[in-house]
Amino acid sequence: MRRRGGIAIAFVAIVAAALASTAGAGSSAAAQIQAIKCDSTLKIAVLTPYTGPAAFLGQDQGSWANLAAKNVGKALGLKVQIVAADSTLDPAVAATAAQKVIADSQVIGVVGPATSGAAAGVSPAFFAAKLAAVTGSASNTRLTKIVGGKPKTATAAFFRVIADDSLQGSVDAKYMLNTLKVKKVAVLDAQEPYSEGLADIVEGFLKAKGVAVQRFSVTNSTTDYSAIVNKIDKDTDVAFTPFQIAANAQAVAVALREQGKKAVVFGTDGTIAPEFKFPGSYASVFAPDLTLDPSKKALVDQWKKDNPGRTFSAFGPTSYGATEVILRAAKKACIDGKGTITRQDVLRRIKSVKIKDWILCGSFAWSTKTNDPLYGAYWLFKIQPDGQNKQIAKLS
Repeated sequence: MRRRGGIAIAFVAIVAAALASTAGAGSSAAAQIQAIKCDSTLKIAVLTPYTGPAAFLGQDQGSWANLAAKNVGKALGLKVQIVAADSTLDPAVAATAAQKVIADSQVIGVVGPATSGAAAGVSPAFFAAKLAAVTGSASNTRLTKIVGGKPKTATAAFFRVIADDSLQGSVDAKYMLNTLKVKKVAVLDAQEPYSEGLADIVEGFLKAKGVAVQRFSVTNSTTDYSAIVNKIDKDTDVAFTPFQIAANAQAVAVALREQGKKAVVFGTDGTIAPEFKFPGSYASVFAPDLTLDPSKKALVDQWKKDNPGRTFSAFGPTSYGATEVILRAAKKACIDGKGTITRQDVLRRIKSVKIKDWILCGSFAWSTKTNDPLYGAYWLFKIQPDGQNKQIAKLS
């Protein structure tokens, strides 16, 4: 399992090195230093999977980024355009999309990348271009922190507005232990940084508490889980699936019942999607259900009006927050620069942003130690008999 993870990280490192070697050349270098007039249309790119197996993620993030551009941009007196940059859930595609973003001189910041693998891969290129990337979903701990002596995988140009996996893994494991009273857990990883990191945390925590853990590795392209499920002990209480593709968590749940096994599936952020609808299953995510907060009703209603027929999810609002952070940094830069800014001006002011009325409720401020939020939490959802997710707990 770890050997496969090393191969994946090595691949990301190769992509990153290639990007870093070209980021300072030609149009990229020009875009880096070009002054942008604040009364022109400022662009913010959203680097996320708009298509592919996790297209729901990109569509949610893009729609909420557009809403932030409309609301926050107007409030700050800025004209803003959201630019879609499709990663398709593939680090190599994300690398190509990142180069196109860097070459566009009007782009002042990036919302994303959406996934941890893509974030690690493209971060050196964004750093070389002095372009801030603020994610609302890439949660791998090592992006911003040294873990077990291993260096950070992202650069100083990478920021996130959500808590990282070190919190999610520990609170998920505590819930399994203290509330679900687990004695035996199967942990499945998808052989990529986000999934392996969470799997490692949950496995380590539960083993330290005396819980028996079976560990399995699959790939994102796996669709038939019958062979893996066949190896899971019949008395297993929970199958932990930190996947990025919701349909895969659903397939695990179906295979468990087909084989007469009692384990319930416990997913994470990527499984909060309509494709994962097996009743009794759980999933934790870095944002609450805003439809439950009366103070956010007007904002949720506005999003629904702008996106008729779309199902609300917890994934989009964090990208609203990431967009707001970039816009507020840009406004600060515009004031200081007397009407003109560069990408570097925006990058330098990201950590100075504080927001009183934060999209996820409460206020927002940055940690003084890392490019993470000062406060963070995760929310737990349980799938109901009708297949809908119901928020049942805040985990922090």
